[in-house]
Amino acid sequence: MPYTVKDQREQRPLWAVIWQSGIMCRCPRCGKGPLYQGIVKVRSSCDHCGLDLSQEDAGDGPAPFLTMLVGVLILPPALWYEFTFEPPIWHHAFLWLPPIVLLTIGALRPLKALLIAMQYRFKAGEAEETFAEHLDDDEQDGAASRDAGPDA
Repeated sequence: MPYTVKDQREQRPLWAVIWQSGIMCRCPRCGKGPLYQGIVKVRSSCDHCGLDLSQEDAGDGPAPFLTMLVGVLILPPALWYEFTFEPPIWHHAFLWLPPIVLLTIGALRPLKALLIAMQYRFKAGEAEETFAEHLDDDEQDGAASRDAGPDA
């Protein structure tokens, strides 16, 4: 069944995009094909609908979100533990390092998938292309005015 970009972006409700594409790590267009090839490497295309995923990438986008999320979850109990028991520093490393690593690794895939799904849903790539086109137009206008000289 052929998919059109406009149909899929408009028909799938936002909760479906968040659940199917983000949390379940599925294709942002159809919500059925797997998004990843390996741990966090995005597939070149969707096996189900054929969407070209080679240009989709969240980059370092999940990192600040994960840093804040894990910090909000770990910091209150760590502070409580510190002020209640006043343990040596190695207790903190032993106690808090495993949940920090597990939360970070566990949330990386879904958060990256969610950012890719949101970029697709809200046409972030098209906005980037439009912005680049406007920059090119401005540069050409600027070059034309410089070529004309001060008397023009």
